Formats: sequence, structure tokens, C-alpha cells
Amino acid sequence: MISVPLLDLKPQYAPIKEEIQAAINRVCDSQYFIMGPEVSELESELAAYCQTQFALGVSSGTDALILALMAIDLKPGDEVITTPYTFFATAGSVARLGATAVFADIDPQTYNLDPAQLEAKITPKTRAIIPVHLYGQCADMDPIMEIAQKHNLYVIEDAAQAIGSEYKGRRAGSIGHIGCFSFFPSKNLGAFGDGGAVSTNDPELAEQMRILRVHGAEPKYYHKFVGGNFRLDALQAAVIRIKLKYLDSWTAGRQRNAARYNQLFSEAGLAGSQLTLPVESRESGQYALRTDAEIGPFPGHRHIYNQYILRAATQRDELRAFLTERKIGTEIYYPVSLHQQECFAEWGGQSGQFPHSEAAAVQTLAVPIYPELTDEQLQAVVTGIAEFYHS
Repeated sequence: MISVPLLDLKPQYAPIKEEIQAAINRVCDSQYFIMGPEVSELESELAAYCQTQFALGVSSGTDALILALMAIDLKPGDEVITTPYTFFATAGSVARLGATAVFADIDPQTYNLDPAQLEAKITPKTRAIIPVHLYGQCADMDPIMEIAQKHNLYVIEDAAQAIGSEYKGRRAGSIGHIGCFSFFPSKNLGAFGDGGAVSTNDPELAEQMRILRVHGAEPKYYHKFVGGNFRLDALQAAVIRIKLKYLDSWTAGRQRNAARYNQLFSEAGLAGSQLTLPVESRESGQYALRTDAEIGPFPGHRHIYNQYILRAATQRDELRAFLTERKIGTEIYYPVSLHQQECFAEWGGQSGQFPHSEAAAVQTLAVPIYPELTDEQLQAVVTGIAEFYHS
């Protein structure tokens, strides 16, 4: 029986081991561990990659969100509109600053924030919108930006899962006022610990975040604001710099695996009957499966497949247990929508309020998609799922 882990970072590390170790040794020899030249170089490289004027390394993706919200001067009582179907930090960062997350439901095809739901959620207290580019695909940003401009709102892109993804030729993190990234080890671009970044084309926001990430000090020991300790360390920056050189080839591997999955699931008679496969989107109402390993269905749009998400209308949990017995790794991301989380009860969320988010929470299942998977492993995943449904 072939074992297929949900994620295995060892085959990624092996061919770049010497480069990584040399970079770590360089930092150790310098004894410059906090900020410094490694971080500065990474910031320049990230800005170029994300097609923005500025990028700043920070301590995590969560801290990137907090820093972005602090930079727009979010205050207690303010409201931020976002999706209830995402990682906790998206709304948790809002709550951490004493503000309120106001949820809007998702597009059930892409699992991203549905722009059609936004305007009904806007009140005089609304300060910002946080669209999440979930699972590696950009949200439908043009209508989101139009609504934000109409109501004078900030847009903070939660691109924690989406570095390198594109919307109409524009990179994630370059479309809104601020982009937020995570370098958690499981991400497409992962550090050897926690790490993150923010991006922007606004020089004032860039300077504000630069000051806020070092306790609001400018210069040192002279504090303009109450900031935080959001600094990226040099060891993580050195590792990320090496990995960034390979990111596009790794993304191509993920896209290749997605196309192969789509082919195999279709050949097995599972696509559309038992399972809904992940689609790529162009704009509202236009969706298609990736069928070509190299070219996506919509020019200018780039899905980086941080996750490959299947949707099982029934028996999702039974399917997962079946695959686990066969040593096939899976994950249920976000089994509880954020509006149903106990810690957010004061915001008044109720079951049934966001039906698309709640359905995704009980129907979706991630299967392995990392670029080093062999075709034999991909076939083992599909065969295991076919055995479950055909038994």
C-alpha cells in the first residue's frame, strides 16, 4: 500500500539543502539575527515578486494582519467586513484590536468572499474589507475594490495562502491597499518557523508599518505610536530568500498535479457525480477546471493551489476515515465557520446565517497537492476515493 502524506517537506528540502545550510551559516557567521541585511534583501525581492513598491518582513501571517489593521488606525468599535470561512487569524486580528468582524458569505464555487454580499454589510462604522485569497486563488477583486472606493474603505488582502497568485495579471498583495502573507512552513513559500510579510504601493502606509513593527519607535527609543514586536528574524529571511528562487517551479508542479487530479477523477467517473472538483475563476460567474498542466483556463489568472479541495455532498467524514486507513493524508480546513466560534459569540452569529460557508465547513476535504508527489501517489489518492464510493 502506497503512503501519501498530506504534505512532505523533505523532498523539497533535499535538493536545496546545501544552499539553505550555506545561507544559515552566513547568518550565523554574521551574528546579525534580528532584521539586518538578510531581511532588507528579502523585502526587495518580495516587493519585486509581488509587483509592489514596498514589502516588509514580519513575524507571522497573523502579525501581518494585525500590523495592517494598526496601520489604518483601526479602533475599538470599528467594523471590518470579511469571510466566515477562513483561518481564525483573519477575524481574530480584528478582535485583537477591539474592533468587530462583520461576516459576508462566500461564493460556493471558489470559497472566496462574494462581492455581491458586501454592500448590505456596510455601516457608518465600517473601516475596511478583508478579502481572503483562499486555497491559493484570488478573490474577485475588481468589484471589491469598486465597492471600497465608493464607500471610502481600505482593502487588506489576506494572501496568506496565495503568494504568486494572480487576478487579471495582477499579483496577490498588489491590488488592495495592503497585502498580508504567511511563511508558515506548510505554505507554498514556507520558512523554517513562523514568518510573514506585508506589501503595499502606498508610501505612507509602508512607513507607518515600518515604524509600528518595532514598537512604534522612530528613531530607536523614541516612540511615536504604541506598536508591537512584529520583526522577522534574519535566519528565516535567509531561508525564504533561497526558497523564493524556486517558488514558480514549485507552483508549476502544484498546477500540474491539479490538472492530473482533474483528469483522473473524471476518468474514474467521480467528477460531478460524487465529488465537486476545485475550479479556477476569471470573474463573477466564469469558472472552469484546469485541464492543461501548464496553462490555466483563464489568461491573466493564476491559481497556485496551496490546497486542492474536494467537495463531497455527503459522507465527507466517512471518506476521510476510509482514506486514513489507507495511509492517505487529508485535512478538513475550517470545520467550524468563524461566526459559529464560541469566542465570537458577542458578534451575534447564528447557524444558518451564512449557508455557503456552513456547507463548505461540512463538505470540503483537502487531499495532497505538494509538487513532489509522484504520479503513482496521485493515482493512489484517486483509487482510494473511487474504492470508497464504488464499494
